[in-house]
Amino acid sequence: MTTAPAPVAPAPPLSRNRDFALLWSGEAVSVLGSMTTLVVLPVLAVSLGASAGWMGILTAAVWLPWLVFGLPAGAWVDRGDNRRLMIAADLLGALVLASVPLAWALGVLGLPHLVLAALGSGVKDVVFRTAYPGLLTRLVRPQDLEAANGRVYGTESAMQVAGPGAGGLLVQLVGGALALVVDVVSFLVSALCLWRIRGGRPERAAQDQERERVGPMVREGLRVTFGDRYLAWFTVQGGASNFALTGYQTLLVLFLLRDLEATPGSVGLLLALGATGGLVGAVVAARVSRLLGSARAMLLLQLAGGPPALLVGLAGPGHGIWLVPLGSALVGLGLVGANVVRGAFRQRWVPADLLGRTSGAAAVVNFGTMPLGALVAGGLGGAVGLRATILLMAGLHVVATLATLLSPWARLRDLPSGRLDDPGHRDPARGRGGVRPGRAAAGAAGGRAPRRGRAARRR
Repeated sequence: MTTAPAPVAPAPPLSRNRDFALLWSGEAVSVLGSMTTLVVLPVLAVSLGASAGWMGILTAAVWLPWLVFGLPAGAWVDRGDNRRLMIAADLLGALVLASVPLAWALGVLGLPHLVLAALGSGVKDVVFRTAYPGLLTRLVRPQDLEAANGRVYGTESAMQVAGPGAGGLLVQLVGGALALVVDVVSFLVSALCLWRIRGGRPERAAQDQERERVGPMVREGLRVTFGDRYLAWFTVQGGASNFALTGYQTLLVLFLLRDLEATPGSVGLLLALGATGGLVGAVVAARVSRLLGSARAMLLLQLAGGPPALLVGLAGPGHGIWLVPLGSALVGLGLVGANVVRGAFRQRWVPADLLGRTSGAAAVVNFGTMPLGALVAGGLGGAVGLRATILLMAGLHVVATLATLLSPWARLRDLPSGRLDDPGHRDPARGRGGVRPGRAAAGAAGGRAPRRGRAARRR
């Protein structure tokens, strides 16, 4: 006998939403720690004698878990409790990073240890990031999703401003290994905030979750993601752009320290200034979307975040070094702004009980290309030089962003409204009802229609 899930009270407005405030606060602290590590780990690697190849391996290790675990992670998230999975991920991240200062204190820290720590941190990110959208949609009203995503992305961008500067300063004050303690503490604070959240529990019966096997759930996530023209475009374009961005960012710290003669402290400052663009993009995204329409806002923001990437590779010593934060800020403004609009659309468009699977399927491409970009950049950096590699990767990113002109929403004012599985929704790009991938997924799984949780019908 299947026990029906208990009714869930509607979420309060964002200004009075205690659970969202806890999620938001924990995320802010966690991102601050992670952005500190963004500077600390590469600087620590350089101090241990890392070459361009080692820098590529280190960055690849952070993103490789997406390629390996992205698909099953989406199914695990849809079967389980997002909040508990995120708490477990935070505790794993704290344990992994705590091993670095411990190894340093014992005098056994080396580059292979840093790579293993990066791998562990990557596994933590796979679980946490895949579970995050589903928990957010359970805590926030649909009409508040743009505002909620704007606050989350805005705070992340603010922490990206503060984190690198703090990381560079900490490296100078206490050394690279001890500076990682900040990230360890941030993960523990995030876990505490998540533990105090009352809502966001799974809405389907436990018996239903146990009967659903991971394989069919993964296949359904893939079919929905690549069977919908909008989700498929987001996924493929995001993967191409992330390949290029990760490529030049892999070499950026090494480029600043060796070619542009920056100090560790100034590296943190330059990266912090470059992150200010993301903060601006998060703040203006919802307003631009309301003013121009969501589709036009996506087009404008993505195009704005492309060509400025070339400025990073054109930077030089002295005053020319300021091209790095300028180019990074303009890229961040466009990409983070587009992410806010895209994130709110995805959370409304995809049924709640499919969000984990579709997020995991998209992440395999979006983030799975990143270790490849890091490895390619590491190899090219040693063969043709850091500057040439950064310019090549920046050029690939420009091509990926210009491809938006061919996207399904390029001539629309707004992205479609409603739910992907709603037979009454209207796709403005087609002028009629959209595709219903869930039905195709049912046929592949033996002809039985996929279950839809109460959240999918209500939101």
